[in-house]
Amino acid sequence: MTRKNKILVPEARAGLDQMKADLMNSSTPDQTKYEVAQEQGIPLKKGNNGELSTRDAGKIGGQIGGQMVKELIRRAQHQIEKEQT
Repeated sequence: MTRKNKILVPEARAGLDQMKADLMNSSTPDQTKYEVAQEQGIPLKKGNNGELSTRDAGKIGGQIGGQMVKELIRRAQHQIEKEQT
């Protein structure tokens, strides 16, 4: 699968991928993707997923992305609190 979102700091890719894996309690971002799909009952397979609906693909990415955004907000709030003290 290709990544359509561009990271403003390309060097951050590895860190973001690791955070994604940590949030989903798995060792790799790819493994995370398959675990979420399995939990959602979505038939994601390695290789071509041309028959996968947009809705199903969104369910996978939305769950992962939503948790990442929540974690980034939590970290930013923690950093702001540290700076104010």
